[in-house]
Amino acid sequence: MRDTDRPQQRSNLRIDGATLRLVRLPLVTPFTIATGTLTEKVFPLLTLRADGIEGHAEGVMDPLPDYLEETVAGAMDFLSTVLLPQVVGHSFANPESLARRLAPWRANHMAKATVEMAFWDLWAKSLGLPLQTVLGGEGDAIDVGVSLGIGPVTQTLERVGAHLAQGYKRIKLKVKPGHDLALLEAVRRDFPDAHLTVDANCCYTLADSDLIRRMDDFALDYIEQPLAWDDIHDHATLQQRIRTPLCLDECIRTVDHARKALQSDAARVINIKVGRSGGHVAARQIHDLCQAFQVPVWCGGMLESGIGRAHNIHLSTLPNFTKPGDTSSASRYFTRDIVEEKLECVEGRMPVPKGPGIGVTLDLDYLATATLSTRDFRP
Repeated sequence: MRDTDRPQQRSNLRIDGATLRLVRLPLVTPFTIATGTLTEKVFPLLTLRADGIEGHAEGVMDPLPDYLEETVAGAMDFLSTVLLPQVVGHSFANPESLARRLAPWRANHMAKATVEMAFWDLWAKSLGLPLQTVLGGEGDAIDVGVSLGIGPVTQTLERVGAHLAQGYKRIKLKVKPGHDLALLEAVRRDFPDAHLTVDANCCYTLADSDLIRRMDDFALDYIEQPLAWDDIHDHATLQQRIRTPLCLDECIRTVDHARKALQSDAARVINIKVGRSGGHVAARQIHDLCQAFQVPVWCGGMLESGIGRAHNIHLSTLPNFTKPGDTSSASRYFTRDIVEEKLECVEGRMPVPKGPGIGVTLDLDYLATATLSTRDFRP
């Protein structure tokens, strides 16, 4: 999409205040992947204010550096001492101008995304437009799949059947060495027509190429991030040894990472996580680049609350999001969410929240019970 095709900007927005919360939400069931088990979601929740409007976003970093190098504690400090003082009290013409303010700081993509995404919500609301409109997306709903954590094979078979019956468009199975081929044999035997993918969360090496090649027998849509979180080169080598398309997740933190992966054939599918990539500006650039390479993308999830989930839904309305993402029903993860609106799938389709910005509002009463700390920022 050309910049001239996008909605016209309004006058500059001056950020006149911010609130940074640390929030804890218990998970309905533990979520186990190759790197460990989560029983709760702890995350920064940011609110930016301007002209009587509020914009919201959440950070997707983990308490420990077991997904990428950022951590909740480090991000809370970086947001409080560096990023928020750089934006509160300052005016920005659009989200791109704010992103340029944050760009000189190296890495810390998740922390920067928290600020940038909150401003996108704020800016879209100031225009009276849904976030999908200002991003360049369209449509009333998106296709979604589910991500199933590691567990006993018999239990996983029951969960696969239940989610397919609910209409989910894709089943993603978390795998690790010793919990892979037997699982795939069982699931493919019982569900021969299901759209299946696997996610290894970086737990294999090139020495496992023969094992990974055996996954070709199970008609997977793709194999997600089997090798190291920062090694595009080895994924390119692996792709030459197998037929199943590789999908990169952890490796793609910038548009340059995406370019290198696409040029080297290390990724024939890319998982775009807006919070991992530094925000919507970078996520849209990665989307456009992949579209130019005719490589499909999908939107990954990080067990977000309704705030982050709404951002993901709006982003997923861009045209190259042609594979079902991870933005499934919030009730799969939380007994109660921190937003008033129910973000629930219907027959494998997630409705796009209506209204300006991300289209959801904070449930302030429940949020107060889930908040571990609060800090306000003013000019």
